[in-house]
Amino acid sequence: MSQPSTFRRLLRYTRPYRSRLAWAVLAMVFYAIGNAGIPALITVVFDQVLQNQGGLAFVVWAIIGLTLLKGIGSYGSSYLMTDVGQRVVMDLRNELYRHILGQSAGFFAQNTTGGLSSKLNNDVSQVQQAASETAGDLARESLAMVGFAAYLFYLDPLLATFCIISAPLIVYPLARLGQRVRRTTRRSQEALARLSEISTDGLNGHRIVKAFGAEEKEAGRYNAAGYVLFRTNMKVTAALSTLPPLMELLGGLGLAVAIWYGAREIARGDLTIGQLTTFVAMLFAMYQPAKKLSRVNANLQQAIAAAERIFQTLDTHTEVRDKPGAPALHGFTQSIEFRDVSFGYDTAHPRILKHVSFSATAGQMIAIVGRSGAGKTTLVNLLPRFYDATGGAILIDDVDIRDVTLGSLRQQIGLVTQETVLFDDTIASNIAYGAPNASRAEIEAAARAAHAHEFITRIEHGYDARIGERGQRLSGGQRQRIAIARALLRNAPILILDEATSALDTESELLVQEALANLMLNRTSFVIAHRLSTIRRADA
Repeated sequence: MSQPSTFRRLLRYTRPYRSRLAWAVLAMVFYAIGNAGIPALITVVFDQVLQNQGGLAFVVWAIIGLTLLKGIGSYGSSYLMTDVGQRVVMDLRNELYRHILGQSAGFFAQNTTGGLSSKLNNDVSQVQQAASETAGDLARESLAMVGFAAYLFYLDPLLATFCIISAPLIVYPLARLGQRVRRTTRRSQEALARLSEISTDGLNGHRIVKAFGAEEKEAGRYNAAGYVLFRTNMKVTAALSTLPPLMELLGGLGLAVAIWYGAREIARGDLTIGQLTTFVAMLFAMYQPAKKLSRVNANLQQAIAAAERIFQTLDTHTEVRDKPGAPALHGFTQSIEFRDVSFGYDTAHPRILKHVSFSATAGQMIAIVGRSGAGKTTLVNLLPRFYDATGGAILIDDVDIRDVTLGSLRQQIGLVTQETVLFDDTIASNIAYGAPNASRAEIEAAARAAHAHEFITRIEHGYDARIGERGQRLSGGQRQRIAIARALLRNAPILILDEATSALDTESELLVQEALANLMLNRTSFVIAHRLSTIRRADA
């Protein structure tokens, strides 16, 4: 994606806030008038107040008024532009997160959690700085520069031309510098994403790290990635540090020309001391916004580099989508059929499933067994459309699941996996995850059926106890029973059990088996398991 198109795409996110932007521009005009007006009074001070003692009251009140106008404009424009910037970034972050959540399971297999988190946090933060601060500076200081330049040409068009003629000489090196900043910033964001990936791996796998004594190894990986980030950031800093000398050179050239030419004009009587002093003061006043604008370009390049990575993700579409006008699936009552189903992740890999056909009638338990890597989990993942079959069809009550809405399809399915996924919330919230409107009585009933109520009531705060990230404050058997209670409360007619007891000890397995028996009652179940105890009651 080119730089202009990336920038235009970012600007589209400001459309809902055009009224705020209009007020911000008005405030910037006040700021520009106040900023240019104060130095303009120097002519009056030198040529009238100091020489003729006239106009003193006007100058005093004008300074107060212009300072007040400048302050109001500065506050209003800064506040409103930051408000718009924060709203834009909030919308962008929400869209990115929603987009990522909507991707297929294959997307998450190809992207690391740390890398995606880096885009949500670090890349969006880079854009946030530009949207909140840089955009405001760009508009505000540009207007101030226009005000200063207009007054310089009003004072002496020829002198103003001489002073400003050196400005285009700086444009080319600034543009080249901006391109370098953008390229280096992109590498910096990638290095930061790699650092996030390594830290996520180490923190999530902290038990294995400790068990194998690999603390130094992981710390070394983190240190190496951190050094790469440091070197990349220093390259960005080196590029940004070039800006002040360039702007000093521009300011020095303009000032030298102004003094040389102004001295000649005063000697001829074509320019007063007050006018030259005002001119020089204006040049000095122009230096600050010009310096800010040079930094604005660099900051924009950094934001564009981050935005390119964000839009690259937003333009990745692996979603399993509804067909246009797809109807809802109104319950499941009869049968589920896998008809000649084939599946492969992509054309570069052989198909995992080839021409699989079987059917299950309502209320049956179907056992799926086979060696590791045979595609058991892939097969059941096709039913809730985590992926779409690449050949054949899956039918529920003789309706192809690709012809109904995803929401209505997944509403019919409960899922319990080997790796229990719980959230850092209360026990009650985790149980009610699929049924957010459930009452406390319904939550407790589901917990009792899952043989979880007893241990929950023994925990401090009971159902209101927080269970930590991924439920780490609970044992494996307790986590699994919470997951079963969650599936029970969902009360879906179709159930998928993916090796739900394989990681449990004998005592925990007995409790979980009883809970699973309650869960599978009057449901159509697809059970992946290696233990005979789990599948001995299977119908097929």
